[in-house]
Amino acid sequence: MAILTTIFRNTKQSLEIYWMLVRVMVPIMIITELLWRMGAIKAVAPTFAPVMNLVGLPSELGLVWMTAMLVGIWGAIPIIFTLVPVSSLSGADVTVFSALILFAHGLPMEQKIIQMAGPGMITTTVLRVLGGLIYAFVLHHILAATGWLSAPVNPAWIPMSATPDWIEFFRGLMETMIWMLIILVGLSWGLELLKVTGVLALLMKSLSPFLRIAGIKGEAGHLTAVGLFLGISYGAGLLIREAQSGTVSPRQVFLSCVFMGFAHSVIEDTILVISIGADVYGVLAGRLVFAIVATAAISILLRHVSDKTFFTCMFRQRDNTLQRKDEQLQPSHKKGPAKDGA
Repeated sequence: MAILTTIFRNTKQSLEIYWMLVRVMVPIMIITELLWRMGAIKAVAPTFAPVMNLVGLPSELGLVWMTAMLVGIWGAIPIIFTLVPVSSLSGADVTVFSALILFAHGLPMEQKIIQMAGPGMITTTVLRVLGGLIYAFVLHHILAATGWLSAPVNPAWIPMSATPDWIEFFRGLMETMIWMLIILVGLSWGLELLKVTGVLALLMKSLSPFLRIAGIKGEAGHLTAVGLFLGISYGAGLLIREAQSGTVSPRQVFLSCVFMGFAHSVIEDTILVISIGADVYGVLAGRLVFAIVATAAISILLRHVSDKTFFTCMFRQRDNTLQRKDEQLQPSHKKGPAKDGA
């Protein structure tokens, strides 16, 4: 009976998320198709050329990147092959672009959750976007120098592609929505299975040593692992409670949110981009390494930031409880750099 209740609850939640996505995505996809047929996208695409050229991608994908940042991955992926034919993209192109949107997507919603935990929205948003660009830039040059993934992309799923008429477009749109529902429900059940079998808990525990390298320790490490595997809504959502109670120091909350900005929901999001042809090493292994190294570097820099600067520019202080907790766990800036890097 408990199993049936769990299945019902997860399916209900998936359907609610799906309906929310449909209401956002369908209008965007129709408007995008209309703008494409009118030639407006070709006219605007050069605006994104400098950024896309920086990471070796067609300028048209700049609009998909912006869609991902504002709406989310699900809102962006269906229009990738509409703007750029699948035949003109290599495995490297899809991997680099997937890495780019994995770092920064759904920013208005996710960054609001992070802000509620305490870290400044502007600071963490800039770190996510800049981190994504840096990683995509490095990944692009590695792939270009080695020739790895230079073959044409061979996606397992093509959400949408350029269509000759409106009838074909709406038929493709319907097929995309159906497949999206199947994938979304399947991922939801898969995550629940990982929880029930204990595999997810084992993965979280095995991550602790790497999080310590990044400067994230104690309860903050556990909550960061939750966000890494289940998403910012879960990880940062739990951090909100801990930050308000003062259980976790503000600097640890900040580092945890920075890490989750670089890498979160790695199971669902990774499977999704792999289905359109991205390489697992580029979008998962390399991304995790970057998240650990980049967060560790930020942790070191944070040791030299005074409490006044930290609470003024990087962390929204709710009351004196948070600052007292931070001062207890980390020596004052005037007395020298802190030892724990938190």
